[in-house]
Amino acid sequence: MTDNVRTDPWLGTLTHVVASRQNRPNLPSTGCPFCVGGLEAPEPYTVKVIPNRWPPMPDGRCEVVLYTSDHDARLSTLGADNVRELVDVWAERTHVLGARNDIDFVLIFENSGRAVGATIDHPHGQIYAFDHVPDRPRKRIAAGWKPDPTSDRLIVEHAGWAATVPYVSAYPLAVEIAPSERVPDLIAMSAAQRRGFGEILQNVLRRIETLHGEPTPTMMWFNQRPTVNGSKAREIDGINDSWFNVEIVSPWRAPNMMRYIAAAEVATNEYFIPLVPEDLASRLRDAT
Repeated sequence: MTDNVRTDPWLGTLTHVVASRQNRPNLPSTGCPFCVGGLEAPEPYTVKVIPNRWPPMPDGRCEVVLYTSDHDARLSTLGADNVRELVDVWAERTHVLGARNDIDFVLIFENSGRAVGATIDHPHGQIYAFDHVPDRPRKRIAAGWKPDPTSDRLIVEHAGWAATVPYVSAYPLAVEIAPSERVPDLIAMSAAQRRGFGEILQNVLRRIETLHGEPTPTMMWFNQRPTVNGSKAREIDGINDSWFNVEIVSPWRAPNMMRYIAAAEVATNEYFIPLVPEDLASRLRDAT
């Protein structure tokens, strides 16, 4: 596999050039590799972690997490026991990967729906384990990110967790989920905190589906404390104040209506969104 990390000489942004991913499958039409009996799941399972066959980074740093053997399920529809196991698996993989000396940041994420690039419909997410702390999470940590207390953008509170619409986002629909009291990562959560997290995560996803009247294409990622220690940790501003949070966004500005990024936005890194965050929060509060 070719893994060529290049840095833009003017902006400093990193790009992973991975030629091998050009040949990865796209929406297979004959059988699902994640269903029981398929290529990746010959035996029955509930939650399963497998290596990424087309990893964008080397050395076993990319994994796929299968949420359930039910091909037609979604994260929002999983049973309570299934969700608790999934959250525990996310925490366990964060711990195992983060314990490696060559890994500084564990990113858990999901692309759900073909409109946001999901290449297999079966419910699943992924884990990328970086050998550095990427720029965006590093900046959020250094800025001292913490939950937004503004009540007019609050969607729901549950079991020590809160979901809010952020003050600003490049996406028309954006939600942040965080614990009310600071917890740095999945590893540090108690069983009760993990249970509450799974419950509010499903609550939010169901509200988004209710808002649009159907399953909605979403992207989701977890912001966690970097897994570095010692002198490397001291190089990251604010690392000891890291606050676990999840971001969920959708490119839909209305049911089946995509909000496309314009050339002017890409050129300037300044964005124009059509939805007022406070109005979106109100609609999500009512979407029960």
